[in-house]
Amino acid sequence: MSEHGKRLPARKLEGRVRSVYIAEGQDFLTRETDQLNCNSGGIIGDYHHAHTRKAGGREPWYERGTPIRNDRQLSLVSRVELEKIATAMGIERVAPEWIGANIVVDDIADFTLLPAGTLLFFEGGLTLKLDGVNAPCKFSGASIAQHIKAENEAIVALSFVKTAKYLRGQTGWVERAGQVKAGDKISIRIPEQIYYAL
Repeated sequence: MSEHGKRLPARKLEGRVRSVYIAEGQDFLTRETDQLNCNSGGIIGDYHHAHTRKAGGREPWYERGTPIRNDRQLSLVSRVELEKIATAMGIERVAPEWIGANIVVDDIADFTLLPAGTLLFFEGGLTLKLDGVNAPCKFSGASIAQHIKAENEAIVALSFVKTAKYLRGQTGWVERAGQVKAGDKISIRIPEQIYYAL
């Protein structure tokens, strides 16, 4: 029997913010901070703050550099999933700031697998809409290699790309402006899902 049209009802979950980070330099690397202040462009003062971004390798249907909506304003990861990645790579840890994370969450099972369109409501008034799975890339892998002083950067980078699949977290954008800080409660609303298959 076909699964086409199978429906999963909307659900509510809860989680918590473990830590928050900002990229104040000229690249994606972040540093831990006390609080993130967000408006419709993302995190105020962050490297990725903008209403639009340039299309790249993730959008092969556009010419590179084409202005598109910035649906990658924030990067969110799970503490538990980072630990799983580190274990699979055979290293002590993968620090969130090494891979440009802005928010580390706790108490959300299989965080990376939450469907696109899921809403995260934070105590400080911020609402984020998740855009979908953040595919691991060699740039983040290379950053990890550099921070652990790996002898072979390329091998570590490729290992990250392989082992972090479906564990790398989510990207999202600001639906409602507000603040977020460590310890904040997260109210999560997962939309109804309809299985589509040809």
